[in-house]
Amino acid sequence: MKKIIKYVFIDILRSRTIIGYTVLLMALSFSVFNIETSSAKGIISLLNVVLIIVPLVSIIFSTIYIYNATEFIELLVSQPLRRKNIWISQFAGLSIALSLAFLTGCGIPVLLFDDSAAGLMILMMGVFLSVIFVALAMLAAVFTRDKAKGIGISIMLWLFFALLYDGLVLFLLFQFMDYPVEKALIALSMLNPVDLSRILILLKLDISALMGATSAVFNNFFGQYWGMATAIGAMLLWIFLPLMASIRKFNFKDL
Repeated sequence: MKKIIKYVFIDILRSRTIIGYTVLLMALSFSVFNIETSSAKGIISLLNVVLIIVPLVSIIFSTIYIYNATEFIELLVSQPLRRKNIWISQFAGLSIALSLAFLTGCGIPVLLFDDSAAGLMILMMGVFLSVIFVALAMLAAVFTRDKAKGIGISIMLWLFFALLYDGLVLFLLFQFMDYPVEKALIALSMLNPVDLSRILILLKLDISALMGATSAVFNNFFGQYWGMATAIGAMLLWIFLPLMASIRKFNFKDL
């Protein structure tokens, strides 16, 4: 497994896309901190970059990489190697490379301008989102042989979690605003890793005015520390469940 992970990791780091992704994140991060008058405002502005760009690049790049590596994966399957180990190695290589690219691009500016708890939290959430959307990308790729269809599924997953989900939650909130929906909103929050990341970062910043309906309810119901612990546990499940589902599908897939 170590040799496969190392090969995938080095292969991805050589990619111009990953180099460009790292440079883009660094340029955006330095620009945000230089424009804003305080580091806290810089973290808030950087929040949108982490919640939108990081999941998009992670899921699209990972999906394309898996399809382009089909022949390499078939070669590995023909060797006396367990399919589970092959798939986990691909996941580990992608996750480590994309997380390193994010930490290089955003980590350096954040640590230079704001090494507070909020700055460290946004870096941790960026890593979480990178790994989660790699797992979702591999799940999308393993379910269809059609590359265009797989990329389309990945884009739809990103659109749903990053843009459409909050609108759906607000619609349901307005429809049932006369009923006690606090617990339901908490459950709905845990069904979206992007929303969970936003909650954790805003809780650490402790800026209630910027918190949406789901985040405010989450904070009020659990309290700040319980909310963070519960959300981190949910995000770990977002990594584990899609990965296990993709491994199960890959184990029985006819290559």
